[in-house]
Amino acid sequence: MEQLLIIEDDIGLNQGLCKALKADDRQIISCHDLKAAREQLLCGGVSLILLDINLPDGSGLELLREVKENMPGVPVILLTANDTDLDIVDGLERGADDYITKPFGMMEFVARVKAVLRRSARQNEDKELHYDELYLNVGRHEVRYQEEKVDLTRKEFELLQYLMENKGLVMTRNQILCHVWGYDFDGETRTVDVHVRTLRQKLGEAGNLIETVRGVGYRIGA
Repeated sequence: MEQLLIIEDDIGLNQGLCKALKADDRQIISCHDLKAAREQLLCGGVSLILLDINLPDGSGLELLREVKENMPGVPVILLTANDTDLDIVDGLERGADDYITKPFGMMEFVARVKAVLRRSARQNEDKELHYDELYLNVGRHEVRYQEEKVDLTRKEFELLQYLMENKGLVMTRNQILCHVWGYDFDGETRTVDVHVRTLRQKLGEAGNLIETVRGVGYRIGA
């Protein structure tokens, strides 16, 4: 399911964008400032970000920089009232995938969002992650270790993908829950630990690549 994150402080416009983009196969998440947006992004799973540049607690361009550094595969469309050539170039040079100036027509807006999503989907079809001799192909939903195919459930695959996408970083249990299972849980749960255990078993020798950071979570890679 596509997950779109809208970061716009104008409540009326935010609601209008949510309504225009609503679809059965799409989840719309709405934020009004950078703080809420950063908290939401910790959960991962975002397919596209619609980002207002001028927000009450800072510039959206700073968040754009963070997204492109930490989640380079997530496309970002900037929304702004600034329409000078310098502003447009600045946003695009920082990695924005498109730039829409206010006011704009909803039909054009939806068409441009769909175009960016299509481009992103085509890129993800060929996306391959690897560490050591462990390879994961996103488009084919395939995992191989030393050229041998490893059969995983959907959740095991998504768990491994999340760890490999954040190679070298420790992912907390709550971050994994939020990204893979889609909910935030402030408390004790064995769900993540059980799935890590079965994932390690299926990976065999490659299971040793998943490191347990005691009291924190899991990571792949130093």
